[in-house]
Formats: sequence, structure tokens, C-alpha cells
Amino acid sequence: MPKLVLFDIDGTLIDTGGAGTISLNKAFHELFSIGDAFSGISMAGKTDVQIMREGLTVHRLPVNEDMLLSIASSYIKNLRVEINNRRRHVKPGIIEVLRRLREINGCWLGLLTGNIEEGAEIKLGAFDLYKYFPIGAFGSDDEDRNRLLPIAVKKFQWLTDLNLSYGDCIVVGDTPRDVECTKPYGAVSIVISTGPYSYESLLETGADFVFNDLSRPEEFLCKLQSIIHISSDQLE
Repeated sequence: MPKLVLFDIDGTLIDTGGAGTISLNKAFHELFSIGDAFSGISMAGKTDVQIMREGLTVHRLPVNEDMLLSIASSYIKNLRVEINNRRRHVKPGIIEVLRRLREINGCWLGLLTGNIEEGAEIKLGAFDLYKYFPIGAFGSDDEDRNRLLPIAVKKFQWLTDLNLSYGDCIVVGDTPRDVECTKPYGAVSIVISTGPYSYESLLETGADFVFNDLSRPEEFLCKLQSIIHISSDQLE
């Protein structure tokens, strides 16, 4: 059976150096003349559309499709600029993990992220990482993160013409919401404390596995071996 390993982006694969938050703040300033609009609004694990809705609600602005589209357009325009900063970086061990997983027969890589699709491409493209992910479920597919796993599975089936059960999916993220989105479906959850949550707090989420980081890729890959029954020679 094929296995699908789905990665979150922000805090898990990369740190954009604040490009996402800066771009949303600039969008609200350009459209509504509101400065630092998202101060005090937690974004971790939420979809972009949820965050935009929350910003509109907090500032008592109309919440409708046209407003959300206008914000998204301005956000993307600014993100193309703001991603080019010196603070951005790839999280430890990620490139090695992606490279090794891509070489394993029957193991597919994908994204399960709150980012809208164009934003995800900009962020990962800045590090030449988007090429690793032929499949993705995005915040622009559904603003409820808990409905993204079925979307990822359907996209996988359309792309490959292979059947895939939820139990053959592994979601890798850095927030409790990354764990929560696996629970209704029986997918495997792995969380890494490279985002805003501590290792100790992530232990309390009920995740199947918790890592401090992936600076020792072999440890992560060996754990995946036990989950998806990869032979040892495929990890070499």
C-alpha cells in the first residue's frame, strides 16, 4: 500500500522570518489603513482564511468573500517581496529528510497546510522546496483544517489512480491543530517543537510521536520505518 507523508509549512519545514505576518499587516494597512492589524492575534495552526476572517472581525469590518479575496490578493503581492529577507531559514534536518523520503518506493510527499496555495508556493519556492510536494491540501481548499486530510487523499487518488486509506497517511506539523486534524480519520500524527509550542506542551496533544527537531534525520526516518514498514535498505 502507498503511504502519504503530509507536511505543514510554517514552523515545521521553514521559518519565513515573519514574512507572512508582515504581509498580512501590510495588506490591512493598504486596504483599511489599519497598522499592525494582527497584533495579539494568534496564527499558529490556523488557515490563512481563518486568520483573515479573524482580522476582519476584530477590526469590525465586513466579512464576505469579496473582502477575503481583496486581502488575499494584497497579501500575496506583499509576500512575494517580504519572503526575501535574511531571517528566513529551513528548519534543521528538513532537506535531508525530504530527500531521503522522496527516494523511497511507495512513499509520497505532500502538504497539509493552512497556507493558501499561492502563498505556499511562494514560501517554499524561496528555498527550492516546493518541488518535493506533488500533492497538497491548502487553506484555499477549505478554511477548516480538519477537512483538509480528505482533500489531500482525493488529490492523491486523482494524481496516481491509487487507493489510499486515511490510516496510511502521516501528518507532520508543529502545533496541536496538526494533531487534531488527524483524529477524525485515524491518520498518524507527528509533531515537532520547532514552532511556537514547546516539546512538553506537544506531548499533551495525543500525537503519536513528538520530536524536539529533525536535526538528527536518522532518528525521524527510523521512526517512520516502524510506522510505514520501510525496509532498512530503502533508508540508506
